[in-house]
Amino acid sequence: MNHLTPLKQPAIFIGHGNPMNAITPNPYKDAWVALGLQLKNNAILPRAILCISAHWQTQGTWVCAANQPKTIHDFGGFPKTLFEQQYPAPGAPDIAQLICDFIPDHRIKSTLDWGLDHGAWTVLQSIFPAANIPVLQLSLDRQLDFKGHFALAQQLSALREQGILVMGSGNIVHNLGMLAQGHTYDWAISFDEYIKNALLANDNGALINIAQAGAAAQLSVPSDEHYLPLLYIAAMRYADDRMQFFTESFDLASLSMRSFIYQ
Repeated sequence: MNHLTPLKQPAIFIGHGNPMNAITPNPYKDAWVALGLQLKNNAILPRAILCISAHWQTQGTWVCAANQPKTIHDFGGFPKTLFEQQYPAPGAPDIAQLICDFIPDHRIKSTLDWGLDHGAWTVLQSIFPAANIPVLQLSLDRQLDFKGHFALAQQLSALREQGILVMGSGNIVHNLGMLAQGHTYDWAISFDEYIKNALLANDNGALINIAQAGAAAQLSVPSDEHYLPLLYIAAMRYADDRMQFFTESFDLASLSMRSFIYQ
């Protein structure tokens, strides 16, 4: 394997969905494994991975600086096998400090009080199963609106040129109160298509102002935490990036599993 770090690392958004996707045969896990092979074959090996997950919300923005981040099982009601999963990737305290220094007004602070939640490890164990690339997480500040999150991410976009792969993990459509079998809601399809078109058009305004999608947006994003990681990845797009959707389907009627990469 070629361990040379390219000038620019990818920015990836993953629709992670059900935590059981990590350990059961399913098309999403297959796509994550295929993505890892693609990155390996292209010799796109990052210095570190920065993950923005739906599952770490805080007051202020924090980055985990742990030397050995713990695997966090932040869910309930699942089989013992899922709770036994570990992703023993090293941390990256030096990258955490770099991220803190990237913002002049010191808006990002470091903490040891986190690790890798299921938005990170359930996906990474398929993409990078060797767990030999340092990983750290960036939190979602509850005090920021969509425009604020997008602006912060734009300030951090140059991290990609520092050998850091950035991964956002959430879901474009995420309504746990309306899970079902055997169909997909029209409003879910409508909102997913709205976001797809906004991404293809590089329409930042449409991504930030989702209220213009009407009732479909309200049903698809009943709370913002699963949508916000997408804003971070969209904000880190470079003008010369190529975008590829590598999953585009729905799970359980109200979860969009759409995922994409900029590289």
